[in-house]
Amino acid sequence: MAFSVNTNASALSALQNLNSTDRMLGKVQTQINTGLKVASSKDNAAVFSIAQSLRADVSGLNAVKSSLDRAMSTIDVAVAAGEAVSDLLIEMKEKAVAAKDAGLDTASRTALNDEFTELRNQITSIVDNAEFNGTNAVNGSAAIVAITNDDGSNTISIPAQDLALSGTTVTVSSATAIDTAANASAAVDLIEASITNVNQSLSELGAGAKRLELQQSFANKLSDTIEVGIGNLVDADMAKASAQLQAMQVKQQLGLQALSIANQAPQAAVSLFQ
Repeated sequence: MAFSVNTNASALSALQNLNSTDRMLGKVQTQINTGLKVASSKDNAAVFSIAQSLRADVSGLNAVKSSLDRAMSTIDVAVAAGEAVSDLLIEMKEKAVAAKDAGLDTASRTALNDEFTELRNQITSIVDNAEFNGTNAVNGSAAIVAITNDDGSNTISIPAQDLALSGTTVTVSSATAIDTAANASAAVDLIEASITNVNQSLSELGAGAKRLELQQSFANKLSDTIEVGIGNLVDADMAKASAQLQAMQVKQQLGLQALSIANQAPQAAVSLFQ
């Protein structure tokens, strides 16, 4: 057996093994601290690049979900306004039909006309205030638009409805009155046509809301699926990491002992001269 005081090969080998164990231990500790097996491009450049691209997709889908949420709120306001207008028209019809009675006295006809006028004017108030985030979908001014993909290139557009007085939907005008039996009869015809038209508008808004709900559900599922995919690529197996940590700690202790023993070897050379 050869002894050397200049070169301790055993100690160098033990040191190399200990350094390797320390690096592996540091890697496992990082996985446990971060929960990631690929936390940076240094860990795995290809996987990290893929994960970053998928994270960008998720970020875009978050914007999609926000856009769809806004569109859903806008259409909810529009539907509420449409239903309110429909209810008002039904009440107006009741007043107009009552006013068709030629036997009404002047006071009763005046009272009916006053109520009719208030209901008619309330339609304008509702339509003017049915706005969410700057979009009014029941005065014919703006469609409801939402983005549907992560780069914003695709959209859903729900056509606006015009429920204002004197429009093509609500044919009752701001001048419509039931102050005479003849005017009341004419008003009934206008109201009945308006009720039919408003119901059609509500149907279109409802169909648009359903489409937005379906797109919203798909966007949520797609985002969740991509998140799971990212996790499969970069998340650490914590049970495995825990087992590796214990193994590396034992190897580190053994490595320190091996290095200590190897460092004592040159002392054997000294004993030869005693």
